[in-house]
Amino acid sequence: MRANKNEGNEQGMKKKYIIAIILLVVIVAVATYFIYTNIVKEGRKYEIEQIENFNYLVLKQGESYGVIDRSGNLIINAEYTNVIIPNPEKPVFICINQDDTVVKNDKNENILTQFQNVNAIRLKNIAGSLMYEKSVLTFEKDGKVGLINLEGKEIAKPEYESIEALPYKEGELLVKQNNKFGVINIKGNELVKPEFDKITVDGYFVDNEGYKYAGYIVSNTTENGYRYGYVDLNGKLIIETEYNDLSRIANIKKNEEIYLLVAKDGRYGVLKNGIQLINNDYQSIQYDETNNVYVVEKSKKYGVLSSEGKELIPVQYNEIDITGMFIYATTADKTEVFDREGNLTNWDSNISILQTENENYNIEIDNTQGTVYYIIDKNNNQLTKQPYTYIEYFNEDNFIASLGNNKLGIINSKEEPKIEIKYDSIEKIQNTDIISTVLNADNTTQLFDKDFNLICTMNDATIESNDNFVKIYNATETKYFDKEGKEKAYKEIEPNNKLYAKKLENGKWTFEDLSGNVVENEYDKVTEFNEYGFAGIKKEGKWGVIDENGKVILEPVYEFQNNYEPDFIGKFYKTEYGFGEFYYTDKI
Repeated sequence: MRANKNEGNEQGMKKKYIIAIILLVVIVAVATYFIYTNIVKEGRKYEIEQIENFNYLVLKQGESYGVIDRSGNLIINAEYTNVIIPNPEKPVFICINQDDTVVKNDKNENILTQFQNVNAIRLKNIAGSLMYEKSVLTFEKDGKVGLINLEGKEIAKPEYESIEALPYKEGELLVKQNNKFGVINIKGNELVKPEFDKITVDGYFVDNEGYKYAGYIVSNTTENGYRYGYVDLNGKLIIETEYNDLSRIANIKKNEEIYLLVAKDGRYGVLKNGIQLINNDYQSIQYDETNNVYVVEKSKKYGVLSSEGKELIPVQYNEIDITGMFIYATTADKTEVFDREGNLTNWDSNISILQTENENYNIEIDNTQGTVYYIIDKNNNQLTKQPYTYIEYFNEDNFIASLGNNKLGIINSKEEPKIEIKYDSIEKIQNTDIISTVLNADNTTQLFDKDFNLICTMNDATIESNDNFVKIYNATETKYFDKEGKEKAYKEIEPNNKLYAKKLENGKWTFEDLSGNVVENEYDKVTEFNEYGFAGIKKEGKWGVIDENGKVILEPVYEFQNNYEPDFIGKFYKTEYGFGEFYYTDKI
């Protein structure tokens, strides 16, 4: 009996020991999973370098290129067919002569010589003055391509057939390996496995965040042509490459919800996060963002489905037209009007209602006899009595309006004029409260503040909007306004300059310091000093350069068309390639 008892105790201990081991293995496995998942998530993150100062800039002399610094000093002689500066804060210059490429620093020394065929990565479908990846370069070894940073540290091994920028997504790179494409980031970490014949960004864009939440449309070639699938922004293949056509419904602005329009054998449906939302039963599907519905086509008949795929209007109409808040469904002999929930209404089919950003106001478009516009309240009561030929919501209770002849002004909901209806164009200057109007007849620009007070009138004017001010100028005048429309002296905007432009009573221009001391020389026009400490001086239609100490660097020799005001570094002026990219030159 005693032996049996001891035997039972030993077996019980063994069971407990086994259970403990199993629990330990499970705990380790779970911990390992979470550690690995966290490592993967962290690996997918990357930071785009922010450029604060342009320390180095491309110089063009004749047809050759070199480099200058922010003081106008020559760093690299202009003797190359092209020069690329990936990061203007750092002295790394890609100097190209036909098939020969060298990388130089600010001492004109060759650097990164341990790497072959070093080159910059040009961004795609991104406009701006910085057109290259700012922190990485490609290099080659034994016919393969890898990544290094600007200091020469290897980021990705040379194991790819090619590396190029992924369109729209700075910081992400399209790589080709074993004749298949994938995506890595500028840290060298894999975002999409190289398993596809083609990869594109899905086009999902959010204001102020760009394509951050966009995923990837992937495809492979079959005997029957391309077949498309989808990889989400976390690198997960949520749709296999099995569809004839696939696109994201990018104007459904829900970052975590992915709506995909997909086609099989010519029939379209919709997937939501990889799950079938609308069956592939239709010849076409169009999403209407205003009312959050789908217009679908089957056998040349049309109907409407809700955002979640429920039938709102049967697929039996010859035509579906959505204008504003109502859905107009037409058969051979009549047009029926439905609301956005699919309810049949008694609404006149000749009248459309456009919603505005203000829930208290809408716009009515009456096509009964010609096309006329009215402002209405949320209960569809007309607030304006006069028929306008055009109305567009502006802000608060104000609307851009036209009475004909394509002339525009601004009225409020009580039909009170805020800006007279006489202008050829009206627009709000982006990221400001300032309204700009133009009269084409004499090319007059007028600026108004948010309360519709006239703050500036100028002929032949050019407007430039900067981070914290708006500049308006012509051949004889220059004015500055803050974002609210209050006129500012330039010394209030840039209080650290040594000298400031000053217009004299005789119409000439010169410079003065903060104490009001005036430089003796007078000019027909001048610019303010830029961030590099140089200003333009104009005499007899030609421009020269002065430095921040009042020393003339170059007497006026340059001629420019219209009212163009040049931007100088030393004796060189700024010229744009296009799409925001620029160089400096001394071409006369």
